[in-house]
Parts: sequence; structure tokens; C-alpha cells
Amino acid sequence: MNRATFDDYIARFNARDASAFEDYIADDMEMLNGALRFTGVAGMKDHYQNKIWPDFDERLNPLRFIGNDAHVAIEMRTEFEALADNPDTLFGAVRKGEMFVYHGLIMYDLRDGRFTKIQVAYNSFTNIKLDGTEIEMGLPH
Repeated sequence: MNRATFDDYIARFNARDASAFEDYIADDMEMLNGALRFTGVAGMKDHYQNKIWPDFDERLNPLRFIGNDAHVAIEMRTEFEALADNPDTLFGAVRKGEMFVYHGLIMYDLRDGRFTKIQVAYNSFTNIKLDGTEIEMGLPH
């Protein structure tokens, strides 16, 4: 996969366009993200449409990219901003405007231009409170 194609996936993801999952995720894809494990397009849609996007404005910001026909590796910074006060999100209780920032590496395996395995490695996961206090979270899920 080249950078332009990957950037299309990221732009559509950031626009909350779930059809990107249908175009870029294999039906048997395995996602490994901290303690979370899910499979295929249905698993991606469930995770993002039901567990992340209702509670957070999520922005993926790829910093570095290496790709070929079999693999993509990226350094990623992802920002999650809480959309409302909520006592029960995937990251625990949040206040509107509170931020969570992921920084780490993600490896994608490919088959026929679709992701078959996605492995997320954490360098840091930081909670930024409304008063600017930063709390290092470790693995969030």
C-alpha cells in the first residue's frame, strides 16, 4: 500500500466514514489494540460506531509511514476529545473537552490491498484534564 492510499483511509476514518472499513478491512481481519480484540468489518464498525465515536472526536495523525504490498508500519498520534460529560466510556468517566492522546506504532498486514491484521503498540497514552493536568494512563483498555 502506498502513502496516498493509506492517507485516503485515514481521511475517511477521520470523517467517520464507516464505508472505509468496507473498502480497507478484510472480513477476517484481527485487531489487537491493548486488551481489545475484535474481528473484521463488523468488529471495526462496532468498536468505532458504538464505543468510540459517540463519546469522542477522534483524530488520527500518522507521523511516519512505511509501506509495501504486504505491510504498512506507522508512527501514530491520535487525539480523543470527550464530546460530553459521561461517567461510562471506554476510557472511564470523562468531562466534556477532556483529551486523551495516544502515541505509538501500528503494524498492518495486507492481503489484496485490505488490512488482515492490525497490531497497536503503545509508547504512551496520556489523559489531559480540563485544568491541563497530564496523567499517563498506560494501556487504556
